[in-house]
Amino acid sequence: MLMGVGIMFLTFIGMEAIAWAMHKYVLHGFLWFLHKSHHTRHQHTFEWNDLFFAWYGSLAMLFFIFGSEPLDYRFWIGAGITLYGVAYFLIHDVFIHRRIKMFGRTSNVYLKALNMAHRVHHKVKGKHGSESFGMLWVAPRYFKAASEVVNKQEQDKSGAVHH
Repeated sequence: MLMGVGIMFLTFIGMEAIAWAMHKYVLHGFLWFLHKSHHTRHQHTFEWNDLFFAWYGSLAMLFFIFGSEPLDYRFWIGAGITLYGVAYFLIHDVFIHRRIKMFGRTSNVYLKALNMAHRVHHKVKGKHGSESFGMLWVAPRYFKAASEVVNKQEQDKSGAVHH
């Protein structure tokens, strides 16, 4: 069981690297025609880009099916992919893009940095020229910028004078 949880945890971490590479080289590459819907304003609830969620869900389901009788490492890989999918949905779709209105503003430096990095990614509307392709990993420069914003907000709340 402990080894299974370890496999699940390593899979979750590995999914960030896989998601980064898929986003940079596949979504902003030959599958741009599907991902483009995510970089354009629209009034629809769903985007063509949401098909990638179905792809990863199907992949996790296959790992669950083939790793269930008897329970083996494939089951735990499926669990890691599923956990990453849940994190992706909550952080990317709910928190960052507010596709479901659940969270208000935050003073959490990590979440603010994540949001900043994603906004920089979306500044470029085309297939080429974007940066920040990950979902959970944030470049240090965004942490620094987010920390400065949070510190300024806290100073403003306390009524401190800043120069």
